[in-house]
Amino acid sequence: MRIGVPKEIKNHEYRVGLVPSSVAELVHHGHEVLIERGAGLGAGLADEEYQSAGAIIVDGPDAIFERGEMIVKVKEPLAEERKRLRPGQILFTYLHLAPDLEQTRDLMESGATCIAYETVTSPSGALSLLTPMSEVAGRLAPQVGAHCLEKAQGGRGVLLGGVPGVPGADVVILGGGVSGTHAATIALGMGAHVTVIDRSAEVLRRLSSQFGSSVRTVFSTRDAIAQAVKQADLLIGAVLVPGAAAPKLITSEMVKTMRPGSVIVDIAIDQGGCSETSRPTTHSNPTYIVDDVVHYCVTNMPGAVARTSTFALNNVTLPFTLALANKGWRQALQDDRFLRDGLNVHAGKVVCRPVAEAHGLSYTPAEEVLA
Repeated sequence: MRIGVPKEIKNHEYRVGLVPSSVAELVHHGHEVLIERGAGLGAGLADEEYQSAGAIIVDGPDAIFERGEMIVKVKEPLAEERKRLRPGQILFTYLHLAPDLEQTRDLMESGATCIAYETVTSPSGALSLLTPMSEVAGRLAPQVGAHCLEKAQGGRGVLLGGVPGVPGADVVILGGGVSGTHAATIALGMGAHVTVIDRSAEVLRRLSSQFGSSVRTVFSTRDAIAQAVKQADLLIGAVLVPGAAAPKLITSEMVKTMRPGSVIVDIAIDQGGCSETSRPTTHSNPTYIVDDVVHYCVTNMPGAVARTSTFALNNVTLPFTLALANKGWRQALQDDRFLRDGLNVHAGKVVCRPVAEAHGLSYTPAEEVLA
């Protein structure tokens, strides 16, 4: 199979779909890999490294999309990229379609087979291709939150870890999954007072076992969230419903109760955000203020640490990329029900139920497509 890797064009997105070692593995299996010139530079990967691994360097995205039978990316294709997709082509990348009707319609019209990293599952029920980026975003959240709390950034002027005689910041994390757990780990390490809210008693038990009394765990109810939000210096939204739009757990009325200069970091913004006041931002212009509360809602947070993120992502995507290339998408999905969960759009049909429900579109089961 001929595999194309374009340079990412989303604002300040420096990750790349394949690293040289992944290219070498694909070439070893008899596949041809096309890399757009300069695609890996943002992650510190030179064209020469790709050539040494067996890749063919091509100029511009047109050649990648025209010649590639499978396109491997990191972020969802932007409008100009979606125009280049064609029927029968495989797109393997993050898509996050539930909050994005325009992209969903464009992918349907393209006729391509679109497989989303974020809905590929695992035997344990985890989202195996989303996990490493959730880990990165979770670990970044207290770091960017601490920066936003600085007075010059519009924050309260509170040091996350405090100093002897002056208490650290109160950090509230909504969601105790992968992102939330990693956010708690870093926030604790920075010396903050941490509260994690989740609706799963099992998750709260796991957090209590992992962190002991260092983390306060709270069962999620509307009232519990309202009370915690009011006290938070830094509120981290780490809520996830696989494949679906994030629930709006933080109302605009709750935001109004927060102290001036408090900060919301909404990791869930890729899926629409978990606050009614959240809207997507970029690394170029990452924050805005609503009711004196600083909002950080960058939709590609892991892109800020592109090298770490790229290698972490390739560690989990490569086996699936190989399966798709070796077997073709249809056989690969028939053989692996977990990869099959990643199929979102095929030949104009929506094959992911949460996406179809989010947009009021017809849903076609993957089994029907494969049959």
